[in-house]
Amino acid sequence: MAIITEEPDSPKPLLKQKLEPQPEPPPPSRPPSTHISSRNPFQFWFYFTLFTSICTLVCVLLSSLSAQDPKTWYLNLPADLRLHYSSGRSIKVQTAPNHPQVDVFSLQQGPTNSDSHVLIVHGIGCSSFAFRDVVKFLGLRNVHALALDLPGSGFSDKSYVVVEENVGGNGFFGRMWEVYAEIKEKGLFWGFDQLVEQGYVNFEENEIRVSKKEIIKSIEFGSEEMGRVLGQVVDSIGSVPVDLVLHDSAFGLSANWIAENRGLIRSVVVLDGIPSGTTWPLWTLEVPVVRQVVLGFRFVFERVVARCCIKSVGTPEVEAHRILLKGMDGGRAVGGGVGKKLNFSFALSEWSSLDGVKDMPIRVIWSRGWSDSWTAEGRHIADSIPQATLFTHSGGRWTQEQYAEEVAENIFEFVSSLPKSTKQPMEEPTSEHTHIQQMVNEAESTDHHHGHGGYMDNAYGLHHGWGM
Repeated sequence: MAIITEEPDSPKPLLKQKLEPQPEPPPPSRPPSTHISSRNPFQFWFYFTLFTSICTLVCVLLSSLSAQDPKTWYLNLPADLRLHYSSGRSIKVQTAPNHPQVDVFSLQQGPTNSDSHVLIVHGIGCSSFAFRDVVKFLGLRNVHALALDLPGSGFSDKSYVVVEENVGGNGFFGRMWEVYAEIKEKGLFWGFDQLVEQGYVNFEENEIRVSKKEIIKSIEFGSEEMGRVLGQVVDSIGSVPVDLVLHDSAFGLSANWIAENRGLIRSVVVLDGIPSGTTWPLWTLEVPVVRQVVLGFRFVFERVVARCCIKSVGTPEVEAHRILLKGMDGGRAVGGGVGKKLNFSFALSEWSSLDGVKDMPIRVIWSRGWSDSWTAEGRHIADSIPQATLFTHSGGRWTQEQYAEEVAENIFEFVSSLPKSTKQPMEEPTSEHTHIQQMVNEAESTDHHHGHGGYMDNAYGLHHGWGM
C-alpha cells in the first residue's frame, strides 16, 4: 500500500517570489488649482503691480496735461524770469487773416532815436530770455535793440480762441442737446405743456439750428506767419530800416520776407542760423510722452541741451529755458504748432542771388568751439553768400550769459560800420504793410467777442508796459 505524503514547498520559489521587484504605485494626482498656484505663487502680485503702475502713469500724464493756472505759474517763476518779464512789454500782432490778435512779448533797450535799430529773432525752442544781456549791452552802446518772443514761445501767446459755427448735422446726441437747450431757455413748463397737448415737443420751426463753440487752437508758425509778425513789429519800432539778427531757425523762416522787403532792412546778422531745420531736436517736443519726460525731469532736459544747444549746463539759465518750455503748455505749442511749417528745402545759393538780397550787408556770427562739423557748416553758409563776412564766438549754438557780451560786441561792431541810411518814417508804409495794418484794424473792431488764448492780459491783469 502506497503512502502518499505531501512535501512542503521549496523555499527557493518563495525566496524568488519575495526578491521579485514589485511595480510602484503611481503618485497621486494633484488638483489643477494646487499645481498652478505652486508653480507661480507671485502671479497675483505681478498683475496687481502692473495695474497700479499703469494707473499711476495715466494719472501723472493727465495731471501734466491739465490746464495750468497762469497767475500761480507766474508767481512761482524764479527771480531772473520775473525780472525779464517785468522789463518787457507786449506787441499785438495778427499771424493770419481772420485770426484774432495775439500778444508778442518784447524786450527793448536803448534810445528810440538811434541810428541803429537791431531786431533780434530767436530760433525755435529758444526765447528772448537768451538775448537779454545782448539787448542790455547794445542799449548801453546807444543802439536801439529789441528781442522778441515769437508766438508760441517764451512769454508770448501760445494759442488763440476761435468761435466755430455748426449749422445742423449734430447727429442724435447733438439733437438731444438742442432739445435740452431749448427747454432750458423757454422753461421746463413749456416743454411739459408741449408734451401734454400734442404728445411731443415741437421743434419743427427750429429744424435748422446754428450752434457756436469756442475752440482753442495752437498757433502754427511758418515763413508766412513770420513775415507778418516781423512786418508788424517793425511798424511798432517807428522808423526803418532795421538791422536783423536771426538766430537758428529764424534765418530760414525770415528769408522770404527779407527778399520781399528790402527797403525795411539795412543789414542781416546770421547768428548760428541754419537755413533749414532747428538746433533743438523737434521730435522731443512732438511726441507727447517724450515731451513730458524731457521737460518734466531737469537732468533729462540738461542732457538734451548739452548735446544740442549749450556748452555748460546745471545753471539757473538752463533751468529758466526748461520752465519757459514747460509752462503754459509751451512745449506742445512749439512741437505741435510752430514746428509744423518749417521749410526743409531752403536753397541758400538761390536766395543770396535774389535782387532784394545780393546787395545787402550780411555777417555770419558762428560758434567756433561746438564741433568740427558745426564749424564747417558756418564756413559753408558764409561761402554761399558772396557778400557775407564770417566771425566766430566762444559760446554754443544758443547764446549764454557768459558769452553774451562777446556776441553783442560783434553785432555792435558790424552795425556801427554800416553807412548811415536815410530813415524812412513809417507813416508811408509799403502796400504789404498797409494790407497788414488793415487786417489788424479789422481784427481790433471784432476782437472783443473773439478774445485770444493769451494769459498775460486776461489771466491776472498784468498788462505790459515799459519796465520801471
